Amino acid sequence: MTGFGKACLQLPTKKITIEVKSLNSKNLDLNVRLPLSYREKELTLRNQIALELERGKVDFSLFCEITAEETSSKINAPIVLAYIEQMKAIIPNADATELMKMAVRMPDALKVERSDFDETEWKEIEVVIQEAIQSMKAFRVSEGKSLENDFRARIANIFTYMDQVSLLDKERIVSVKERLRTNLLELQLNIDENRFEQEVIYYLEKLDITEEKVRLSKHLEYFLETLGGTEANGRKLGFIAQEMGREINTMGSKSNHAEMQKIVVKMKDELEKIKEQVLNVL
Repeated sequence: MTGFGKACLQLPTKKITIEVKSLNSKNLDLNVRLPLSYREKELTLRNQIALELERGKVDFSLFCEITAEETSSKINAPIVLAYIEQMKAIIPNADATELMKMAVRMPDALKVERSDFDETEWKEIEVVIQEAIQSMKAFRVSEGKSLENDFRARIANIFTYMDQVSLLDKERIVSVKERLRTNLLELQLNIDENRFEQEVIYYLEKLDITEEKVRLSKHLEYFLETLGGTEANGRKLGFIAQEMGREINTMGSKSNHAEMQKIVVKMKDELEKIKEQVLNVL
């Protein structure tokens, strides 16, 4: 599911900003960006995020902004002076300012003093990380509520279409019988009524959609039951939607009735919209 969470922490010498973004994905695809000073915590952080978020293409970023007056980069004076002396030997009358400009651009002219990892500081950061994750989960819950309402409305529509199909089913059987009888009368043949009834029953058994309606009803009820669960059920809902599709397709192939086929098409349309949105479910 999509989501976004953000949290900030002001420390004495730096400002920490946490951002967590999530897009739809069948599995967990996690990308973590951390400053070098916190890299040793990356594995622990990955495990924590995987446990909390479960699925999605997740981007986790920890930004560190230095707010203190002191900087971690220092001029490496002995190296810079050595470069200047070497350049003076090559160009004796060179301007000192120009030599300085060139020297500070040379390798190792600046040295970065890396501070030791502060476990106490990290404990404060962990609290903010959890805030950002919870913020994103709240975003997901809000989106999930909207999806649930949409699912329930579309399932209700399919139930309504099933009732319409049931009403047309009786009319369809009468229509099939009349059409078969009319075709035989046009051939001007003597009809054995008993044999005719046997053939009609055999033919109608192939067109009977009772089993499909029963199974589809069970799938719809199971979908709603799963929807009301508390665990992550996106994959299960996807599988149930596939089974619903099989029953609707079979119903359409057996219908042999123009109006009924129109209703089946409407059922397929509702189901396709359900399948699209199931991809957004955790």
